[in-house]
Amino acid sequence: MILSDKAIREYLETGELEINPLDDIQIQPASLDLRLGNHFLKMADTGITELDVAIKPIYEEIEQEEIIVPAKSYRVVTSQEYIKLPDDVAAFVQGRSSTARMGLFMQNSGWVDPGFEGAITVSLFNGNDVPLKLHAGVRFCQLVFAKLDQAAANPYRGKYQGQRHATGSRVSMDHDMKKK
Repeated sequence: MILSDKAIREYLETGELEINPLDDIQIQPASLDLRLGNHFLKMADTGITELDVAIKPIYEEIEQEEIIVPAKSYRVVTSQEYIKLPDDVAAFVQGRSSTARMGLFMQNSGWVDPGFEGAITVSLFNGNDVPLKLHAGVRFCQLVFAKLDQAAANPYRGKYQGQRHATGSRVSMDHDMKKK
């Protein structure tokens, strides 16, 4: 079941769902808008010719109030909001149609597991032929909350738990990853 604005407010009021900071304008009829933070990542120019998922990638960190995403390029960004999901609620991360209409595509795998706590990291891709400037504080994506039929037996406590900034890939830390 997708949570309505009324249900989102009830979860917030009881403290079962925590989102900080939060402005009332962010609560939509069936979602909650997230605002762009001021911490960004881009792949460091190390001269490598390919990325290997078994090797931790190297990022350049950028902390500023605006960022320009070059044409046909991507950046890893974070939300201003720090969230705590209860063990019986998951969330889908969706782009806002207003920014999608400007050629901005986003992905974070599209999913936030029940029990997750932290800022939301999202990968942005500029599909335009020209650079796109983004400003910290702009509502750039939204969370759609889904109530589980019961609390998860194993809520999320993984490698991204507690992140406060844009966080690069940690796939090389997976237990089933062949170490190099």
